[in-house]
Amino acid sequence: MMKNKDEMLNGFVTGKDDDEVLSDEIMAQKTELDKLLAQEMFYNGDPKISAIKSRARDLADQYNATRENEPGRRLALLKELFGSCDDDIFIKPPFHCDYGFNIHVGKKFFANYDCVILDCAPVIIGDHCLMGPQTCIYTVSHPMDVKTRVADYVYGTPVTIGDNVWFGGNCVVLPGVTIGNNVVVGAGSVVTKDIPDNAVVAGNPARILRIQ
Repeated sequence: MMKNKDEMLNGFVTGKDDDEVLSDEIMAQKTELDKLLAQEMFYNGDPKISAIKSRARDLADQYNATRENEPGRRLALLKELFGSCDDDIFIKPPFHCDYGFNIHVGKKFFANYDCVILDCAPVIIGDHCLMGPQTCIYTVSHPMDVKTRVADYVYGTPVTIGDNVWFGGNCVVLPGVTIGNNVVVGAGSVVTKDIPDNAVVAGNPARILRIQ
């Protein structure tokens, strides 16, 4: 189909070829939620995104208000909040997250007090994972460009954690990290890059101490 003058001018002025202009047009048609799900930069103040986060906070608040003698209610709330979890999940309140639906945990998942998962992108956790108190998993990042950052744009990068991983207390996992199976992360560690299977790591940044 023949382009009109404005379309041709758009490509000329921006120095973009036809495919790049088309890509910009497609991006303009995406909702902010579409961009979030595609792990692209999105406007954090979008009303639909704010509503999803508000729902997650409400479910987390309800969970945090439960008592030890309400295991059925706790499980029901986590099933509603998380993207997926097993029936044997156990999290000691308080627990906090951004969206909930991006969190997927395997069998026998345990998180101690004050666990925080900022699930702007998927967080995939395998079976038999143990998290010490105040373990924090972050997938969200803010742009380095100041104008974009203060305009409240963010983006997410997934975190993947294998089976049989044990985190000591006060650990932090940064966006984009993949942690292998059977890994031990020492207390107070900040995990900034991928960790292979069977590694014992500690420190800030976390470094491999040995392979078991």
